[in-house]
Amino acid sequence: MNIDWGLVSDIAGSVCFAAGALLAFFAAIGVLRFPDIFARMHAATKPQVLGLFLVLVGIALILRDGAAQWVVLLVAVGQMLTAPVAAHMIGRASYRTGVVHKSEFVVDELTRDIQAAESEAARRHGHEAE
Repeated sequence: MNIDWGLVSDIAGSVCFAAGALLAFFAAIGVLRFPDIFARMHAATKPQVLGLFLVLVGIALILRDGAAQWVVLLVAVGQMLTAPVAAHMIGRASYRTGVVHKSEFVVDELTRDIQAAESEAARRHGHEAE
């Protein structure tokens, strides 16, 4: 029995591609339907990133080209670097604009940091006026 590894790779790539697309689709639904900002941030990062990784693995398995795999790796690394930062900035902006109620937090270090930065800015501004 002779196994055609190209066909096996194409089938595995197609399954990964379809699973990744489905996961990214469900992540998009979560972003639209989840009730609060924390659940939406979760849906925007974790399943979406995993879905993209599955799509990229599917592309790499189907193309089987060294140059394409380097591009896929570059996209994956870029996504790993930017998705957590984007989620953090969304959370921080929602906190500062009042979308998130401060009573929802167990520990609230950001209010302390914001107040310290504001008092430092006021102190510096007071010294500049003299």
